[in-house]
Amino acid sequence: MDLVTNVDLKSIYPGCKYAVPELRRAGGGAIVSTASIAGLRGSALAHAYSAAKAGVINLTRSIAAEVGQYGIRVNCVCPGIIRTPIWRGLHELPAEQQAPIWERMSRRVLLGRAGQPEEVARVVLFLASTEASYVTGAALVVDGGLTAGDAPEPPPGD
Repeated sequence: MDLVTNVDLKSIYPGCKYAVPELRRAGGGAIVSTASIAGLRGSALAHAYSAAKAGVINLTRSIAAEVGQYGIRVNCVCPGIIRTPIWRGLHELPAEQQAPIWERMSRRVLLGRAGQPEEVARVVLFLASTEASYVTGAALVVDGGLTAGDAPEPPPGD
């Protein structure tokens, strides 16, 4: 539990602590952290991870409430199933063994596929840009619709 919370939650605070004075001197700016959809709901066998990511969401909101008056926006992204090395065991399998696992996970996603890191990166860039000048304290979900609802069952014969 300590390792997970140290990496996934406690690491966010010092980054913000040292960024805020610099952003104040600059007259404002943006901080974007990474949470997870696991922080929005429980996740079996990932208690520490879910708790830590929920903490990132509330830490984001708390810091946003404190520093908004200085023109500093603080947000986080909540990725869903993204094809990154976090799926260590999966990436170590041969491609032909990975495919059915990715397919099974992707069936839960409304868009029918796992996301790519670049898709999350584009949302982070948006939140860091002036295009998001009126967005702060937000936890922006980037999950292909995974948390929006259940994907329909495929019709028989598909």
